[in-house]
Amino acid sequence: MGLQLPIAFATRMQLLLGDEYEEFLASYEKPRYAGIRVNTLKIDVESFRAISPFELKPIPWCETGFYVEESLKPGKHPYYHAGLYYIQEPSAMAPVEVLDVNPGDRVLDLCAAPGGKSTQIAAKLRGQGLLVTNDISAERTKALAKNIELSGVRNAIVLNETPERIAGRFPQFFDRILIDAPCSGEGMFRKDEDMIRQWEKRSLEQYTNMQRDILHTAARMLSPGGRIVYSTCTFAPEENEAIIAEFLQQNEDYEVIPLPVEGGFAPGRADWLVQAEGLADLDKRQGLTVDTAAKTDRCGRLWPHRVDGEGHFLAVLQHQGQAEATLDIAEMIPCLDRVNSGHHEATDKKGKMKQPHRRSKGSRNVSKYSTAPTDISELLAGWDKFSDEHLQSKPAGEVMLFGSHVYISPLPKDRLDGLKTIRPGWYIGAVKHGRFSPGHPLATGLKPEEAVRVLDLSVQDGEAVKYLKGETLEIPQPRVQFKEELGPKGYVLVMAGGFPLGWGKWMDGILKNEYPAGWRWT
Repeated sequence: MGLQLPIAFATRMQLLLGDEYEEFLASYEKPRYAGIRVNTLKIDVESFRAISPFELKPIPWCETGFYVEESLKPGKHPYYHAGLYYIQEPSAMAPVEVLDVNPGDRVLDLCAAPGGKSTQIAAKLRGQGLLVTNDISAERTKALAKNIELSGVRNAIVLNETPERIAGRFPQFFDRILIDAPCSGEGMFRKDEDMIRQWEKRSLEQYTNMQRDILHTAARMLSPGGRIVYSTCTFAPEENEAIIAEFLQQNEDYEVIPLPVEGGFAPGRADWLVQAEGLADLDKRQGLTVDTAAKTDRCGRLWPHRVDGEGHFLAVLQHQGQAEATLDIAEMIPCLDRVNSGHHEATDKKGKMKQPHRRSKGSRNVSKYSTAPTDISELLAGWDKFSDEHLQSKPAGEVMLFGSHVYISPLPKDRLDGLKTIRPGWYIGAVKHGRFSPGHPLATGLKPEEAVRVLDLSVQDGEAVKYLKGETLEIPQPRVQFKEELGPKGYVLVMAGGFPLGWGKWMDGILKNEYPAGWRWT
């Protein structure tokens, strides 16, 4: 066998699986599975199937997910750069499917990077409600923010915080919480051999302590009647059924919702919690009873020898309290110090603006609000002018400034005060010397009919790829669609096959490329 499994891991799995072990072991001889998930914020599934450059095979547990041949390199197509789909391991699509997200919900993705599950949640919200997506690693939030922006998500806030600090700001606030918990990663050995090296370096106790703390902290943020989905990509019962059983023992107002059998889910293994050999005894698990342990049979597992995907564990935890009527976010969290029709600004002691998502080492940025509405109006005048000249109508939402950066946020600004905020909302651009420059996320979040000028590039002849590489293009004026009274000259929403890629500036037959250097096709 090409893949060398750790001896301790193989021995334990043989003990747990018994007669099923040989079939499990044989799954490591099979190739890993690749998948894409259609981004329904941009295109519906049937429309994508009609234009898909790949052969698609449905994934049983995700109606927007499809198996594709990894050798086809789905990341090397203009449709990927237009955000029409997200490349995702098939089993990793399952947790959001059982989270039961509905438009208008307030959702927290607590351990979110690189953002696949967050973009999946955002598609289910359909632009309504709120998504707070967080990761404790500052480095990993870069990919998280980029994937949110590429997918055209308008109603997301990206944080780089600990669960405890978020809980302090959002007690009993969220309708749905996803915990894709940090784990030993045993289910990903076939997909990523580096996970084996990481597994051998770290102790199981290190993960279980983290998982236990995260789950209990998340429960403080769930509104009555809400739902938490806890998931891992590992097989170890100590990180899965044991964590859930201990949580249920201490939180009697929660129950485990059984997973659908038809989705390929195998039941949880409550029996593994009571095996003496190789696992901790029950009496060492904070008074865990056999009855409570038995409830973890309602959890679910995806096994690599039973489904076309990697190993995954899921538990759906439903709070049994009475669900409250969802209030408008602005009503639920009154915005303090509103000035100038809702605009307010963070300043330092000298009155200069600052960004709360940038902080000096060892300190935490705490915003203070300006009381100088005239200055703010002048700064935002550039955005007003741009939207009048380049957009059919101004996008809805509260426009706010963080330093020179302009966002449209789904939350009042003061609610994020003191939190390490990477993106306080939809990034629409920056103001410099009184002039507004549109941001790339503004383009990826727009629909073609919302722009005054649009240009559709050909996917088939490589024209769209030239744009993605940052090249300047010769474009005759008749190809630019524009609002007659404003003319063709100015910012153009550049598209591939009718789907936005980014900005360009058209003048006299030349399209100056505004595609960000860090995003370019390589």
